[in-house]
Amino acid sequence: MSKKILLVDDEKDILEFLSYNLKKEGYKVYTEMNGKSAFKTAKKIVPNLIVLDVMMPEIDGIETCTKIREVSKLDETLIVFLSARAEDYSQLAGLDAGADAYITKPINPTVFVSKIKALLKRFDKKHENDNETIKYKALKIDKTNYLVTYKKKELSLPKKEFQLLFLLASNPGKIFTRDEIYSKIWGEDVVVGDRTIDVHIRKLREKINEDYIKTVKGVGYKFIK
Repeated sequence: MSKKILLVDDEKDILEFLSYNLKKEGYKVYTEMNGKSAFKTAKKIVPNLIVLDVMMPEIDGIETCTKIREVSKLDETLIVFLSARAEDYSQLAGLDAGADAYITKPINPTVFVSKIKALLKRFDKKHENDNETIKYKALKIDKTNYLVTYKKKELSLPKKEFQLLFLLASNPGKIFTRDEIYSKIWGEDVVVGDRTIDVHIRKLREKINEDYIKTVKGVGYKFIK
């Protein structure tokens, strides 16, 4: 079955350009020109992936992403931000809102399609061998049900936060380099900002108070039992 992709941008030419290139690859593509209508369409069709422009009328991309992440049936939907704004603060705001990746304009169609394929491929691989549960002290990570319990309280983690936590906890004591984390969580073909891992680590530490995740300066991160 063809994967569903929702494209959201207030520029008609960009929508037609991206839609054409994705349809050539066999994806089922839907388009919207503002955040308000995109939110309604996303709830209706439950796409596999949403490409979301940051600067839009009515509701901007950041707010739209936040609203989407509050809808339980869209938990598995990947969100990619698309914008001409390459500033750090814009990327960090997008990641904080629950985005999975960030692509800046201008867009090379070959590179764009390659990144979308890589994201969807990484998503498919995530569901392979999903029968693992990790327990440490007050922390339980249930990969089968995509659930984290901390001090008997269920935590709602975005996909990338969950995957990052599970990766580190799957091999306690091992130092995962930044490049290794990027490769395993985002995929080698997906380009994201330099601060991406830092944002996700910070969010995890805010939700899990104990010092499970240690920074190895200049190298990466490791999980401490």
